[in-house]
Amino acid sequence: QSAQVMDSLGADILRLWVASTDYSGEMSISKEILKRVTESYRRIRNTLRVLLANVADFNPEHDGLPIDEWLEIDRYALARTQEVQADILALFERYEFHLIVQKILGFCSEDLGSFWLDILKDRLYTSGTHSTARRSAQHALWHVTHALLRWLAPILHFTAEEAWAMFTGNEDDSILFHTFAQLPSVDKAEALRHKWSMLREVRTEVQKSLEALR
Repeated sequence: QSAQVMDSLGADILRLWVASTDYSGEMSISKEILKRVTESYRRIRNTLRVLLANVADFNPEHDGLPIDEWLEIDRYALARTQEVQADILALFERYEFHLIVQKILGFCSEDLGSFWLDILKDRLYTSGTHSTARRSAQHALWHVTHALLRWLAPILHFTAEEAWAMFTGNEDDSILFHTFAQLPSVDKAEALRHKWSMLREVRTEVQKSLEALR
């Protein structure tokens, strides 16, 4: 059956199913389960496409900004990435892969897709190419992409390898040659996370009210 899944859906879908299943209990597989796994995979892949598209013209050596010059929300995004990475590394130590997958999916859909990337769209597409507003966002995105690809490498090897080649522009440099990202420190990171966590809660409630009015 595994060969059939690989032939029809690809090896990374099978890998994701294995990683997302709690191996301490019964491991079930069905068309419905694989459908949900495929949807999760697409969410991750679509997130990577957005990240890669928005750092395609960014070179940290020439275009980077000191972190204290970034916009506050971009510094928060990096601080949040550090927090998620600490959780993920601890889970890797305990071989709790299904919880790692949950963390990654939550990061892609909630921290990035529903929040930060949603807010960044206008700034990235309307700000001047070399403006502080755009370079701040791109530099933060560059670090987030580094982190996310390395989280994915042990689970979605083929996808991470493909994305890494696009990200680095070097097909000879396998992502498996690298360890997890060493993210730069953010000043007053804990205070930033607390402040923006509250703002996100308020934003969620406001969006609910706006949706009801629509």
